[in-house]
Amino acid sequence: MSESNIQRPTLLFDTTVLSHFARADRLDVLSDLVIAERCGTTEVVKHELRQGTAQYPALADALDLSWLDIIPLESAEALVSFAKWARRMGMGDRNLGEASVFAAAEQCGGTVITDDRDAVRVGRAHGIDVHGTVWLLAGACRNGKLTEVSASTLIDTLRATNMRLPCTGAEFGSFVRAHGLL
Repeated sequence: MSESNIQRPTLLFDTTVLSHFARADRLDVLSDLVIAERCGTTEVVKHELRQGTAQYPALADALDLSWLDIIPLESAEALVSFAKWARRMGMGDRNLGEASVFAAAEQCGGTVITDDRDAVRVGRAHGIDVHGTVWLLAGACRNGKLTEVSASTLIDTLRATNMRLPCTGAEFGSFVRAHGLL
């Protein structure tokens, strides 16, 4: 698909979210939550997931999701944007997934979904609409796709994979209310 023919995604996923949902064996739940949205990621994120399969074989499940479009970063403009975001995120291989989804968001629009606190801070400082898993789950609760109890259970399941989230399952309801998310 050429970059000029890209359908604009609503949500752009970073490695962190896809990785932990895969490790928790809950990609089915994530799919159900975003079924009405156009979702995307980048080849860089897929590469990071692929690299992680040696340690976490479940990540292979996140490599070919039918609901997740791959946003190409092939044009000169997209590559310049990717390089700019890589510098902003700090050089090195560690933040390339975040840099790639920020470049894709700059190119196509959409909301980046990542739970990397530093990435959220940098993205917001430079005008990217970026949120995390708790925001996504709160939206699903507001829209009737998920109950608070289900969201709380899912948070605890994700935290069991060492996902860093700002609240526990037991704290979910009070956390999202305190932050105006529910």
